[in-house]
Amino acid sequence: MASLLEIHNLVIEGCHDGQWLPIVNGISLRLEKGQVLGLIGESGAGKSTLGLAAMAYTRLGCRISSGTIVFDGLPLLELDKEERRKIRGTRIAYVAQSAAASFNPAHRLITQYAETPVQHGIMDFHTAEKQAIDIYRRLLLPDPEHIGYRYPHQVSGGQLQRAMVAMAMACRPDIIVFDEPTTALDVTTQIEVLAAIKNITNQFNTAAIYITHDLAVVAQIADRIMVLRHGDLVEENDARRILAEPREEYTRQLLSVRSFKKDGNGAGGHAKIPFLKVEGVSASYTGRELVLEKIDIELHRGRTVALVGESGSGKSTLARVITGLLPPVEGRILFDGAELPPALSARQREHLRQMQMIYQMPDTALNPRHRVRKIIGRPLSFYFGVTAADREKRILELLEMIELPADYIGRYPGELSGGEKQRICIARALAADPHLIICDEVTSALDQLVAEEILKLLHRLQRELGVSYLFITHDLATVKAIADEIVVMLRGRIVEQGEKQAVLKSPENAYTERLLSSVPEMDPDWLDRLLETREAAA
Repeated sequence: MASLLEIHNLVIEGCHDGQWLPIVNGISLRLEKGQVLGLIGESGAGKSTLGLAAMAYTRLGCRISSGTIVFDGLPLLELDKEERRKIRGTRIAYVAQSAAASFNPAHRLITQYAETPVQHGIMDFHTAEKQAIDIYRRLLLPDPEHIGYRYPHQVSGGQLQRAMVAMAMACRPDIIVFDEPTTALDVTTQIEVLAAIKNITNQFNTAAIYITHDLAVVAQIADRIMVLRHGDLVEENDARRILAEPREEYTRQLLSVRSFKKDGNGAGGHAKIPFLKVEGVSASYTGRELVLEKIDIELHRGRTVALVGESGSGKSTLARVITGLLPPVEGRILFDGAELPPALSARQREHLRQMQMIYQMPDTALNPRHRVRKIIGRPLSFYFGVTAADREKRILELLEMIELPADYIGRYPGELSGGEKQRICIARALAADPHLIICDEVTSALDQLVAEEILKLLHRLQRELGVSYLFITHDLATVKAIADEIVVMLRGRIVEQGEKQAVLKSPENAYTERLLSSVPEMDPDWLDRLLETREAAA
């Protein structure tokens, strides 16, 4: 009996500098009805390229050069464009990583849900509207009768991701391709989305391809797992077998990521006077509703404080207040013993130099038209007014410091991997010779192996330079690896803070305990046990 989807010896190429180079190297796969296949590997492994190929689709600049793709007996590569278009979205659907970027902000959720089934003539809008409410209810979205009439910006990130799953289900497809659907979500929201995906695929017996770089996540979803690297198939087996008995060294590396743990108490020990002190800070974007309320934090030289909490907890808002981008409505910021002016425009250049920031998305943080030389060199010119020769020398020193070759000095960001781009962002921050670096989700967009290398680099730099970090993250594995102290935030308030070991071992607040219990484990039964435990406690 034929499988629902059969891909045989597929080769996909990408055009680079006029040359066609392989991205996927002769990979084959089979997918049965109701089965979930996990595709895992680091950035550039070919996961998303292979997932999109299930719809006989390639991104701009790519092409399928050989192989076959057969869906439900239909040879997709032999169909014309119109025949393939009728299959995409109706029988094979796609859920992207960023729901916020995938929804049209000008249209209500329910309108976007209905668009595909109405345009394909499957049902009228009224029928789609009724069906949407049913799907929203199955996905455990709040107020399912009315949430569809909201705009994308009026729901949370986790709700929007579930609304995107609902949209993919609109035509009752045979296959859904999930492309990193929980990567950017905090751990508590990730649990909601994973549970929703598992429930909806089970209820409708829908087959799925689940793409991720996180083995612990895919373990909760997949029946089988394929491990990819550099476009090649490294290993394939049942999910339980791969987790219990990985055959290949690369798979074992994926299973052991985040083995790095920070040792000691930071480069500078625990001085009596805090280097950064946030006293009684409250903040508002509107002047009325507070998004931060009575925040008190201390950060000592050479140490790392991790700000932890779900989306909307106020972590990044606090960073904006500390850097002067959002003046507080009350409270003050003390930096190296001096009170900082609330607004960025009133701060001295020396204070700006000493406090640098590294952002979550290196793709948007780096100017794609500037070479590495100019990106790293600008802070050197701005803060120190160095000569061209001294600037060039210092840039090369910084490249060595972040463990990149000297010839990267002439490259553009587009010629770098995700991890290399983030290293350049780190070098740019270090160019100012700062005392404090605020790291805003700096590893959340990276695959786990690359993220671990970035964490090791940040730890080494702290040890060598004595720099302090304020580390904003929703990833508890990152917290365990990098932090000295933990501050847990919820709805603009601090609910718990203290030394890392104390908070992780004996959390005093129920929300902290919920966060810690939401970190996926390398156990295929973990999600089911967690949901059963929480359902029993409700």
